Amino acid sequence: MALQVDFKIAANDMATPGKPDLQKKLHDVPHEPGVYLMRDRLKRVIYVGKARDLRKRLSSYFTPSRRKQAELKTKALIDSIWDFDIHTVRNEPEALLLESKLIKDYRPKYNVSFRDDKRFLMAKVNLEEDYPRFQLARVRKGDGAKYFGPFVHSAALRQTLNWLSLEFGLRSCSPMRPGENDYKHCHDDVIRNCSAPCIGKVSQEEYRGKVEQACEFMKGKSREMVGEMEVEMHRAAERQDFEQAADLRDMVESMRKTLHRSRNFRTVPGLPGAPAGSVIDPEQDVLELQEALGMDHPPVVMECFDISNISNTYSVASMVQFREGRSKNQNYRRYRIRTVKGQDDFASMAEVVKRRYSGILRAARESIGEESAGFTQQQPLEAMRDVEKKLPMGARLPDLVIVDGGKGQLSSAVKELQRLGLHELPIIGLAKEREEIYQPGCPEPIILSHDTGALKLLQRIRDEAHRFANGYHQLLMKRRIKESVLDDCPGISRMRKERLLKAFGSLARLRKADIDQIAEVEGISVKLAGEIIRFLKTHGS
Repeated sequence: MALQVDFKIAANDMATPGKPDLQKKLHDVPHEPGVYLMRDRLKRVIYVGKARDLRKRLSSYFTPSRRKQAELKTKALIDSIWDFDIHTVRNEPEALLLESKLIKDYRPKYNVSFRDDKRFLMAKVNLEEDYPRFQLARVRKGDGAKYFGPFVHSAALRQTLNWLSLEFGLRSCSPMRPGENDYKHCHDDVIRNCSAPCIGKVSQEEYRGKVEQACEFMKGKSREMVGEMEVEMHRAAERQDFEQAADLRDMVESMRKTLHRSRNFRTVPGLPGAPAGSVIDPEQDVLELQEALGMDHPPVVMECFDISNISNTYSVASMVQFREGRSKNQNYRRYRIRTVKGQDDFASMAEVVKRRYSGILRAARESIGEESAGFTQQQPLEAMRDVEKKLPMGARLPDLVIVDGGKGQLSSAVKELQRLGLHELPIIGLAKEREEIYQPGCPEPIILSHDTGALKLLQRIRDEAHRFANGYHQLLMKRRIKESVLDDCPGISRMRKERLLKAFGSLARLRKADIDQIAEVEGISVKLAGEIIRFLKTHGS
């Protein structure tokens, strides 16, 4: 059925150059739950909303009846809408969580709810305490505690935690280390709400075992308890104990709401390869990639290589590292290609892969000792896995190597890994044209849907490697342009120019040097040093 769109809005869309065709865009919106973001002409987010059916909700904004019957604030919102974005989710609770997160991030002027600092509740337990207990929290802190949630239904969470305390005999008192004096003022043991570890009714080990069982329940791994409670509910109803049946029914409903797993959405500003403020789930993308590649373990650490040789002047390469789906800029590396003449991507890829991982193996041997590390020519990968916890993050082997390119680049990289003894190190090639994923020994590529988080993750890391390589290439070209001014300096031959730049490192440092410092360079007299200084002063900064 065709969507009804206000003729004023449609006319404005046609008359305003550069504005998206909202009618056409609405037809591509799915009938799924999710969150939508309204943007103004400056691309600012002015409103965030959630919907059970995104298509129906968004189309309602552009119907003539909605605008005529709306309040002044809603009319102003509709008049300000220039474009919109959507994010689909699995269910309504996830939509509520994501809506809250985005409103707190963007603080849109047409939103009122969720703009304060109040957040959804989480359950927290610190297993480092002598007698751990469950607490409610709204902010996840780096205090070593385990956090469960956030949970959309706070009342259900509170009821579930109360039931856990009763079921497992967990304490609810506030002292960090409760003792006999605290016990005198506590009635939980009397009414059988606590196993009273503070006075030794159960040992510390027994109590911690109860806490761990409760944690497993919160992870959703003990759903049989909910089933048992449902059976008891039906039995209570059969014997006409309707009050108990109603209590059990409410408890079961609260548990289901609490144990229903929702993704923990987050926005990652400035994430390489993703639009600003994109909503992603990096950990979920990593798990999807593991499944797509058939790996035994998630590729927590990934390193991607790219070659940039825009001209024959400089051929460079980059290596970027992602950890848990996020970039680790401090572990980026860039390379000047040394052994390859001309533009040869295959040979260049082989060189940088060899330099990267031979360097890591060499550093590991020097750091730990070849004998103690158990390195052999045949099994360096196993040896590295055994000792890598003792090595700094930048000196460990990745879980997955990615090369930008198809079969040729992949084959070149695989040969170098095999020469280093890293036969089992997982590696893939990502071809740009159709985003095909090549694996060693597999003639047919893996082709993933462009909507999958796994492919989007690979695209982010590949694009970041490409950006980093091109940035290095441009930097070298800019340096060359600046340094070329010496070509016009009287008395400076190519040999003298190279000696000057090698001695001072850059043209900028050469400009700051005095006559005596310049004259120390081989082949440069005091007189020529003076001429160089005068020339540079009259030829730009």
